[in-house]
Amino acid sequence: LSRYCFVFALGYLTVCQITRVYIFDYGQYSADFSGPMMIITQKITSLAFEIHDGMFRKNEDLTPSQRCLAVRRMPSLLEYLSYNCNFMGILAGPLCSYKDYITFIEGRSYQLQQSEANGKEDRKYEQTDPSPNIAVAQKLLICGLSLLFHMTITKTLPVEYNIDDNFRATASWPVRFFYLYLSLMAARPKYYFAWTLADAINNAAGFGFRGYDKNGVTRWDLISNLRIQQIEFSTSFKMFLDNWNIQTALWLKRVCYERATFSPTIQTFILSAIWHGVYPGYYLTFLTGVLMTLAARAIRNNIRHYFVESPAVKLCYDIVTWTTTQAAISYTVVPFVLLSVKPSFTFYSSCYFCLHIASILVLLVFPLKRTQKGSKKHESVQPVWSRKLEESPLQKNSYSTANNSFSQKQEITCRYQALKQ
Repeated sequence: LSRYCFVFALGYLTVCQITRVYIFDYGQYSADFSGPMMIITQKITSLAFEIHDGMFRKNEDLTPSQRCLAVRRMPSLLEYLSYNCNFMGILAGPLCSYKDYITFIEGRSYQLQQSEANGKEDRKYEQTDPSPNIAVAQKLLICGLSLLFHMTITKTLPVEYNIDDNFRATASWPVRFFYLYLSLMAARPKYYFAWTLADAINNAAGFGFRGYDKNGVTRWDLISNLRIQQIEFSTSFKMFLDNWNIQTALWLKRVCYERATFSPTIQTFILSAIWHGVYPGYYLTFLTGVLMTLAARAIRNNIRHYFVESPAVKLCYDIVTWTTTQAAISYTVVPFVLLSVKPSFTFYSSCYFCLHIASILVLLVFPLKRTQKGSKKHESVQPVWSRKLEESPLQKNSYSTANNSFSQKQEITCRYQALKQ
């Protein structure tokens, strides 16, 4: 039934997106019903698989993350509608697991986090709920700066200028790639604004607490969707994707990558394209992303270990990989911004499909190591999602709503082990 639910929800979302794109406003970014539908689709499908894992699959057949997120009893109608349609995340999300949401609604998230951190319950401390005020203020400041950057700098660096005939004819290759990087970097603050604001709204309501760091400082990043510093200074394709649209990446991992029977990377990128919409540019970007991900993985697995012994050599390696990563990311996402086929192919042809060809050559030269699902090796090289984020303590919140003492003890132990990592 979970698969039928997945197909129906994704199909309905696709119909909505087709209606918006080809009937109302092709090529226009607008706030409409399809945005919230994308978030609700994530929630409906992820909960369907979590219920399936908890009620219809054997415990030993589940991965550790599936086991800890599995829902052991059927939610009531009120719980189901509250999870899917709560005011905090109805417009821009971000996605959260059903168990994290129910734990928050029932007021158990703070107590459970403190109990795990200490290994025992601290009744006195549990009476004081951590304040989100500082985290909210910081995120609102980031929102303001991102919005200011978008309204000033972004307009002076349009991505469309990369396919301007005069620019392509007169600019040198270094200048063109430098402008490509600047224009795509300038296109990101609007996402920083929307996702950080959504995160701040949830934090202001008290949702998003993920425990304390080693210095005792509160962490309000349970449902954060991005890490800006890691994005801008990423030194690998994987590192960029690990820190960009984090909750969507986790959704893709849980409903597709972990459950795919063949070519999980390809299936996951195709699902991501379908979920984003029906513009051809999305498919060009994500199909290019498959090549880039596999090529980057092959390079990392085969040559990185030669450059990590000496700090000086490692620094040079990081500079080179940062440069190539930013160029590859910018090259890959141009169709995502341009949306249509003709301008996208105009851009790629003006670059002679150089990174497509380079990626294919890399895959021909370097062997791509096979990985087995569920193994530690697989977890360490998966292309899109951060293993540490997936293993964060509240992400593995399995405090059962049913009063089952054995299940509760087992699941809290799982979360406590994740906290120690």
